[in-house]
Amino acid sequence: MHRQYGFSYVIVMFLVAMVSIISVRAMENTQMTLRREKEAELMMVGLAYRNAIRSYYENSPGTAKTYPQKMEGLGRLINDTGRTTRPQRHLRQLWRDPITGSKDWGLVYSGDDLIGVYSLSNQEPIKKDGFPPELASFKDAKAYSGWQFVYQPVPVVPPATLP
Repeated sequence: MHRQYGFSYVIVMFLVAMVSIISVRAMENTQMTLRREKEAELMMVGLAYRNAIRSYYENSPGTAKTYPQKMEGLGRLINDTGRTTRPQRHLRQLWRDPITGSKDWGLVYSGDDLIGVYSLSNQEPIKKDGFPPELASFKDAKAYSGWQFVYQPVPVVPPATLP
């Protein structure tokens, strides 16, 4: 009868180990799901900034198109009343970076013109491939900071005249 006392203890320890392993796996899956959601949100927010810069550029008054000059110019993306007679709202709000949680973004300039934004996170992205054509440069990026949401207009080439 005294030999059976240790058997119950071994079964309880086995069950505790199994519950621990299952809990760790569930936590890993939850963290991976959260990272994928933040990554998808980064794509949505980054494209919103890119589209706002595009809208700012394309709705410039006159024939000379301009970009915002500074991050403060992105405030004009929300309420652009100084450049045109009709108020324009290119962006609903200044978004936080979903990966870092900060309002700070990396800024992409061409000369003095703000042409894009990117996350300041050096964390490696989960998504490596399968991006839409306009984001093909994101393929195999080593960090989220490599995902640069840049707007550059496509130059219009006049059709060649036939001789």
